[in-house]
Amino acid sequence: MAENQYTEDNIRSLDWKEHIRLRPGMYIGKLGDGAAADDGIYILVKEVVDNCIDEFVMGNGKRVDIKVKDGKITVRDFGRGIPLGKVVEVVSKMNTGGKYDSKAFKKSVGLNGVGTKAVNALSSHFMVYSVRDGEKKEAAFSRGELISESKVEKTDEQNGTFVEFYPDEQIFKKFNYKVPYVVKMIWNYCYLNRGLAIHFNGEKFQSKDGLKDLLENNMDGDPLYPIIHIEDEDIEVAFTHGKTYGEDYYSFVNGQHTTQGGTHHSAFRESVAKIIRDFYNKNYDAADIRQSIVAAIAVKVVEPVFESQTKTKLGSQEIEPGGQSMRSFVNDFLKDKLDNYLHRNPDVAETLEKKIKQSERERKELSGIRKLARDRSKKANLHNKKLRDCRIHLTDIKDVRREETTLFITEGDSASGSITKSRDVNTQAVFSLRGKPLNCYGMTKKVVYENEEFNLVQAALDIEDDMDNLRYNNIVIATDADVDGMHIRLLLLTFFLQFFPDLVKRNHVYVLQTPLFRVRNKKKTIYCYSEDERRNALAELGKNPEITRFKGLGEISPDEFKHFIGADIRLEPVLLTKEASIDSILSYYMGKNTPDRQDFIIDNLRVEKDLEVELAADLESGDEEEIAS
Repeated sequence: MAENQYTEDNIRSLDWKEHIRLRPGMYIGKLGDGAAADDGIYILVKEVVDNCIDEFVMGNGKRVDIKVKDGKITVRDFGRGIPLGKVVEVVSKMNTGGKYDSKAFKKSVGLNGVGTKAVNALSSHFMVYSVRDGEKKEAAFSRGELISESKVEKTDEQNGTFVEFYPDEQIFKKFNYKVPYVVKMIWNYCYLNRGLAIHFNGEKFQSKDGLKDLLENNMDGDPLYPIIHIEDEDIEVAFTHGKTYGEDYYSFVNGQHTTQGGTHHSAFRESVAKIIRDFYNKNYDAADIRQSIVAAIAVKVVEPVFESQTKTKLGSQEIEPGGQSMRSFVNDFLKDKLDNYLHRNPDVAETLEKKIKQSERERKELSGIRKLARDRSKKANLHNKKLRDCRIHLTDIKDVRREETTLFITEGDSASGSITKSRDVNTQAVFSLRGKPLNCYGMTKKVVYENEEFNLVQAALDIEDDMDNLRYNNIVIATDADVDGMHIRLLLLTFFLQFFPDLVKRNHVYVLQTPLFRVRNKKKTIYCYSEDERRNALAELGKNPEITRFKGLGEISPDEFKHFIGADIRLEPVLLTKEASIDSILSYYMGKNTPDRQDFIIDNLRVEKDLEVELAADLESGDEEEIAS
């Protein structure tokens, strides 16, 4: 047996672009195809726009233009522009930038000079130009390699920087930008930078009242009392209580949306409970105070420390190096501003206390049921096979792939069996439903504990007390592509929206897309997810291919299923728009029959059997043009 050799030849040094392309996750988190809001293609946009925001914060340029079309992104700001002699270096030389001087960029988002270089290295096309005082300099790259560089030329354009890029399809497979995710990112920039105007694909976005606007535009239904909006130097807070379950937070640091929270978020949750207890001079439970809270907090930190390059969780313990702790900074602010606000607004204080007492009553009413449900859940988990967990949880090992953890919720044993046999056992778990779940619209949370199926789902996700304990980053509803499957999908979504809306709001819930057809001949197999894809496959493979219509997930063999839940998985995110509240959505789809819903069903109904008859007729005719049409 030959020995493994370890010599000088095994040691190699990677240049900046090779390292980024070899380990992209270190720089932009997970890759993804655009189905999730934190997929890498959105981080690329954010890294470029962050530089524009830093210019605005420094008082340079009040407008940013962003365009996304067919995968190509352009970003133009009207700040000072990159110094012309450094245009190439700033986007292609690591640890090069203008943010190391803390006087110039004291509270910047990015300090390490990495972001735009990562965008450059991970783009098949990257072009940048800068305009300063009537002069312009341009450079073009491909996957980090300099392709062309212009001389300094005269121009009539306004000062500022322009970046255009196309993510590399070698790295981002079949990616697609979802406009709602980009719009949400843009709105967050506007909320945190009052006075900034962002034009996205021709539409203008601007905020007047900062975090107050954020809550007004994102709350589900009306607040129980007017939004409390307080601010001071380096901190802004807005909060109220709504009518939904759980706690809903938006947290930011130096303009960065910290989707995973961090020290500032924890400090707010702790401090708001303490200040409210002190105001009423009553020892209310913190969970009762925060139940149904909707809040946003933004802080500015000198030289912030994040737990990853994607900056989704703040790790800084202090507001500035060697300065006041984050905990005392937030607490001192709330002790002053919030206490004063409640004293000046007795009507708000009265409504808030009524809400706390209501939450307290509900919690006590549920306490006995919860204990019985926990005991029942523990026994059930010992004896049932509903949950087939993944190894990350079974071994309790910290793993960098935790963000990939996925729970497939399936209907029936055959479907769950196929997924179980073909899944990645390290990160993918399967939960098998028994029949159709209960329609829980309009019910109280009591039903979550009394209904065995719901109680077991809740236990599997570990979201009974705190969303921060969520065991799976992705919750995927995997049901058949028929009427029954659609009904089960709606019943599950009703459960999540009714009792755990944060799962949807934080983009954790998806629907698995599986192929409707398999079209193949002796040389090639094509899986088709729509009628259009089926027609294209027929045209490509020619006459007499074999066509299989998949009616249920259980009909797909494990060997085939591994293609649909592996690297090429197609997930459709469940997105909420601000045009309709959760209650109105659930009332329309899951409430008692209404004339509007009946009209919708009649107008859109197309029985599946009719589609099957059409397909059979196409196949029987054998006419290629008829089949393709």
